Amino acid sequence: MILGVCGGIAAYKSVELLRLFTQAGYEVNVVPTRNALRFVGLPTFEALSGNPVDISLWDGGGNVTHVSQGLSADIIVIAPATADFIARSTHGIASDLLSNILLTATAPVVLAPAMHTQMWEHPATRANVSTLRKRGYIVLDPDSGPLTGSDSGSGRLPAPKQIFDAVEAQLHANTGALLGRHVVISAGGTQEDWDPVRFIGNRSSGKQGVALARAALAAGARVTLVAGHMEIDPPAGAHTIPALSGERMHKVLVDLMAEQPDCVIMAAAVADFRPLAQSAHKIKKAHGLQSLELEQTTDILADICAQRGGGSTPLIVGFAAETTESQQELAKLALGKLAAKGADAIIVNNVSDGQIFGSDSTEVLFVDAHGTTGPIRGSKLNVAHAVVHRLAELLGPLDSSPRTINI
Repeated sequence: MILGVCGGIAAYKSVELLRLFTQAGYEVNVVPTRNALRFVGLPTFEALSGNPVDISLWDGGGNVTHVSQGLSADIIVIAPATADFIARSTHGIASDLLSNILLTATAPVVLAPAMHTQMWEHPATRANVSTLRKRGYIVLDPDSGPLTGSDSGSGRLPAPKQIFDAVEAQLHANTGALLGRHVVISAGGTQEDWDPVRFIGNRSSGKQGVALARAALAAGARVTLVAGHMEIDPPAGAHTIPALSGERMHKVLVDLMAEQPDCVIMAAAVADFRPLAQSAHKIKKAHGLQSLELEQTTDILADICAQRGGGSTPLIVGFAAETTESQQELAKLALGKLAAKGADAIIVNNVSDGQIFGSDSTEVLFVDAHGTTGPIRGSKLNVAHAVVHRLAELLGPLDSSPRTINI
């Protein structure tokens, strides 16, 4: 990956973007313009990327850097992209290393503009952006908000996380892969009431389920999100149905099965037990220690698989959080659960020592009847895009029945 940085005040945000890319496991070569180095020093880019930084056409001359980098990059990201750089890119002007690299690039190009409002709205800039988009470049719309000085308006560089997500969506290229499909996703944890103020719950944040919903929406699916307790807002565009308890979630999913969705992804962490009796009033501490009798909750994944019977639709995918010391044992546990539940696939992760819960990154194995794929690692949205890619392959073309493939 190439991260190009132009000379605008928003260049300082490229440091956070670079950190997001490297933490997700991407190999990043930073190519700043000379003016960008007025805002962020060369040692910062080299230290965070772990790679030497070329800034001139004369650097690494024997390797013909502008050609070799342009041809080898999987994706090129320019953030911030100034009005000047956008204009030069539109007209093929190659006056520095970064603009030369663009002329040799065969990979997707993502530009994140940052400039003053009047510059962004100027007819010349609007025409340049339109030309680049027609050429196949992905030009993000800038945010609105505080600019330099006391000014405020459109032209602010999108947040680094927003740029990161847009880049990952391009890398996974799932656009239209689930067009016309209805995908049901459960997310978050359930809360099993003991009294009006206490409950049995778990550490699920809902981040992975929401990431899956976002990835499915980006792939063109109609998404129904069955939401337990979540620490994150549901994505815009998804039809969200609250279901805080396991009993409520079970009923909602059974009702949705009647709508014959194409795929059901059980990413929610449903409590295995609930109090046998729920008190209508708060249990007072002064009453002394209370015994708490528990009963098992309904195994929702197994139940909806059983309701499907011998049919092939919908495609049903379960999630499993396990604690183990090895990938081999993790895969073995997932295969056992796959057989026990009757699902088409199980996505499993290792939550030993409390890792994964609430985190923005994860590592999973995708297990189906043919074996194990993975580990798939990175941000939860990155993993979600990878999972959606596999599900699109399993579902096959819209006019055919779901199929089983070796992934």
